[in-house]
Amino acid sequence: MSLANPPLNEAAPARADVDPTAEQRMFRRPSEWRIFWEAFSQDRLAVTAAAVIALVCLSAILAPLISPYDPTVGDNNLRLAPIGTPGHALGLDGQGRDILSRLIWGGRVSLVIALLPVAVATLLSVFLGLIAGFFGGTADMLIMRTLDVFFAFPAVLLAVAIAGVLGPGMLNVMLSITIVLVPYIARVAYMATVTVKNELFVDQARVCGARPRQILFHHILPNTLSPVIVYASTLVGIMIVLGAGLSFLGLGITPPKPDWGIMCADGRNFLSVAPHVSAVPGIALILVAMSFNIVGDGLRDALDPKLRK
Repeated sequence: MSLANPPLNEAAPARADVDPTAEQRMFRRPSEWRIFWEAFSQDRLAVTAAAVIALVCLSAILAPLISPYDPTVGDNNLRLAPIGTPGHALGLDGQGRDILSRLIWGGRVSLVIALLPVAVATLLSVFLGLIAGFFGGTADMLIMRTLDVFFAFPAVLLAVAIAGVLGPGMLNVMLSITIVLVPYIARVAYMATVTVKNELFVDQARVCGARPRQILFHHILPNTLSPVIVYASTLVGIMIVLGAGLSFLGLGITPPKPDWGIMCADGRNFLSVAPHVSAVPGIALILVAMSFNIVGDGLRDALDPKLRK
């Protein structure tokens, strides 16, 4: 007895141990976020710097809960107590105030002074750079030539001049920093827009009938954000130092509100007997500023396909 061949239109039974979507998952393209994170996580120095920034931001947010003492109230009996004093890990300043508490609260002020102006300046700069770079002509001449005027003055001197005119105060410091940052970030956004505008995929979208608004926001804007974000992230650390410098000169935050620049200024008279009063906030400034610069370099390497390892 011979076995008959099965009908041709009968499907072969599927194997139970084979996942029909396994091959699709194998060749599925990873998301942009996963590509970025894998590239960024390989840079151990950048990851460490990001952890430092996260720790500083978390301590600033939780300052009312983790601060051991009131940063504005001092103990005259423990003035200039050294590091390691029982109950005061980082010592006390010239007015008997706990340096650790003032460092935590001062970090909140320094981060706000740096992050908020950079964010606002980035939004304004991207808008100005897109308009000038995409439309060109009169818009380019009017916007970019106006911003070029600010390049005639050094950034630090311009910030000092604006803060001196507006007067001390947290809002005035943030406004002066924002004005200083806009020309620099706008220049980066402008150059990125001009470069992307001449790419072939933009010409293809224009030939297919895309409107200028669609080309601007759907094709050019996403491709200009990467260099702008990287550049803005490197400016945060510089603005922390600049904000502290304005407070150091008496043009920024006013005492007794804690600020790293004010803490450095308060310790000038005690450098010979209690150097920790100025050294502790100075080290914090250097550490946080360097961390933002390192993270900016890591973002540049992770967002640029040519620099990815």
